Formats: sequence, structure tokens, C-alpha cells
Amino acid sequence: MNTRRRIKVLLAKTSLDGHNRGVKIISRWLMEAGMEVVFLGQYLLEEEVIIAAIEEAVDVIGFSFLGGEHLNSIKITRDLLEKEGLLGKVTFIVGGVIPMEDVDKLYELGVDRVFLPGTPLDEIVRFIETHVSEKRAA
Repeated sequence: MNTRRRIKVLLAKTSLDGHNRGVKIISRWLMEAGMEVVFLGQYLLEEEVIIAAIEEAVDVIGFSFLGGEHLNSIKITRDLLEKEGLLGKVTFIVGGVIPMEDVDKLYELGVDRVFLPGTPLDEIVRFIETHVSEKRAA
């Protein structure tokens, strides 16, 4: 019997763009890889995402962006994660259309990984599995 808990991933969109096809594809792919996925949807406040992350006891928080609000949203989220003592405890990922000049800024804000368009889905799964495993072992 496998007593290891499945990886639980929360995905959300906090920006105002209505493009959600990519995050839905990622959601489905992660489920097919055996992860439990909580997709909150779009047009959310960062506070709503963090409340859900705490209530759901997730391993991963992932955001999808297209509308250009990624830096502000991630800064707010990072501050909330820090306030709740979750920064560094949960895997924090971002995906979507992110300008290359902003990728390092997202890492500086505490993001564990930025996935740009064209990232192979298997690479996303492997990163999550490896990173969550390392955090659980720590």
C-alpha cells in the first residue's frame, strides 16, 4: 500500500485577462500525472488564493499570466506567503506569457520556477515532483 500523499497543486489567475486555455491544459496534464489539482479559476485576488492554499494544504501554488500584471501580483502574493509563514515551504510557480526581462525579477520575488510558452509538459511535471519531494524531505 502506498501511503505517500499525492502532490496537491493549486492553480489560479489573478490578472484581469480572460485567457485560461493554457492553465486548463496544465491542470489536466498534472491530474493525468497523478497530482491532485485545485483550479480556482480567474479574476481572483491574491488574498483569495492564499486563503484557499491554506485551507487546501497545498504543496504547490501556481499562477498563470498573460495580461502583464505578473510582477505586481507576485509581489503581493510573496508578501502574503511570507506573512503566513509559507514562503519557502510551498513550491511557488508561475507560467504564461512573461517577458524575458521579468523572469529574473520573478525569481528575486521568491518564485521557484517560471514556465514560459513552449515548455514541455513533462518538464513541468518533473520539476513539481522533484521540488515537492525535496521540500517534504527538508
